[in-house]
Amino acid sequence: MRLLVFDTTHHALWAEELARERGLAAEVVPSPAAARAKCDLALEFLPSEQDMLFQVLAEAGVTFRLFEN
Repeated sequence: MRLLVFDTTHHALWAEELARERGLAAEVVPSPAAARAKCDLALEFLPSEQDMLFQVLAEAGVTFRLFEN
């Protein structure tokens, strides 16, 4: 699984909603401290769905970044 982190809780929850509407496997989880995100939530998703998820979020205007540990 991979993680996206966000600057706002709104964006994290919105990203999960958009992903689920498109049938993508995604779930809001606590953001790891190492991510140094402004929001305490992250979105966990399948690596195989990364391109589609990034496209959906970008089209909607959701600001995010990939957390790579």
